[in-house]
Amino acid sequence: MDTLAAKRETLRRELATSEHLLVAYSGGVDSAYLAWEAYQVLGDRMQAVIADSPSLPRKHLSAAIDFAEQHSIPLRVINTREMEKPDYVRNDSQRCFHCKDELFHAMEELSRELGIATIAYGRNLDDNGDFRPGQRAAAMHRATAPLATAQLGKQEIRTLARNANLSVWNKPASACLSSRLEYGREVTPQALAQVEAAEDALNALGFLQVRVRHHGTLARIEIAREELPRALSMEALDSITTAVRTAGFQYVTLDTQGYRSGSMNAILPIETLTANLTGNR
Repeated sequence: MDTLAAKRETLRRELATSEHLLVAYSGGVDSAYLAWEAYQVLGDRMQAVIADSPSLPRKHLSAAIDFAEQHSIPLRVINTREMEKPDYVRNDSQRCFHCKDELFHAMEELSRELGIATIAYGRNLDDNGDFRPGQRAAAMHRATAPLATAQLGKQEIRTLARNANLSVWNKPASACLSSRLEYGREVTPQALAQVEAAEDALNALGFLQVRVRHHGTLARIEIAREELPRALSMEALDSITTAVRTAGFQYVTLDTQGYRSGSMNAILPIETLTANLTGNR
C-alpha cells in the first residue's frame, strides 16, 4: 500500500471510531473531502453542518449545498451570530478565534439536540504552520481534526479528492469575507457586501483566484500570479477599475505581488504570530 493510500486508511479508521459525527463544513476542499469521506464510512450517522452568516459569499453557500446534495451527504445549515459579538466586529488579530468560537458553540448546541458526541473540522497537517487563531477555539471546544490526525496535507487531500472524482479537488482556496478587511476596520454587513460584489465582478471578468482587500475607500486587488499578466493591459485595468468602483470603492489599486493567502497578517507583530502558532500545536 502506498503512503497516500495508507493515510486514507488511517483517516477512515479514525472516522469509524465515532458512533455519530458532526462535521464543520464550508464547501472548501478540506471540509468537503472530510464530509464526503465521513459519509462513506458512517453513512447517515454523520451530519455536515455549514454556518451561514454575512461573511459567507452567497455563491459559496450555494455551491456547498449543491456538493452535499450531489453526494447525498446529510447537511444542516445553521445561522451563526458572530456579527452580534463586539469582540468579532472590532476585527483585531483574534477575529478568527471569535468566529470559530461562535461556530463551535452553535455546533455544540446542535450536537446536544441530536445526541452526537463528536465534532470534527477540516484542519490538515499544513495548517499547523499557519497563523490560525481559530484552531485555539477548536481546541477549547474539543473539536477533532481527522485529516491532521491522518497526517494529510493540503496537496494530498486534493489528490484524494481528485481520485474520488470530487468536483472540488481543484477549487481555489477561499476564506471568509471578513478576512478581506484590514485589521481594525469594523466588520459590517455593508463592508462584506462590498467585497463580495467586487470579487464577483472580477470573477465575471474571468479572474479565478482574486482577493479584494478592503482599506476603506481603497480596494487593493490581489490576482493570482499566473493570471496577473492578463490584468496588465490598459483595457483590462479599465475593466477592473469599473468593476470594483461599481461595488462602492472610490480608489482601486492592483497589488503587484499578486494573490497570497493571509496577506493582511503581514502587519501583525511577530509576537502575535508566534504566540498563536505556539498555541495551535
